Amino acid sequence: MSGEINVIREEVKKYIDSADDHVVRMVYALLEADAKDDSWGEMPDDVAAELEESIRQADNGEKINHADVVKKYPQWFTK
Repeated sequence: MSGEINVIREEVKKYIDSADDHVVRMVYALLEADAKDDSWGEMPDDVAAELEESIRQADNGEKINHADVVKKYPQWFTK
């Protein structure tokens, strides 16, 4: 495992520790789906519904750019 990956792992752990429940559930669903190699079939229904809603919102232009997210949640982007 490279040193860069170790740094990324530590940063992800920091983000998770400060993330709200919604974000933690989404990250968990992504990791669980990857582990099972079935991204939609094994995902909890409520998480799949939230992701589908997020995709719909993004398709409709209802999204926030990265710079605004960094301003709103600076604790997620500290080094």
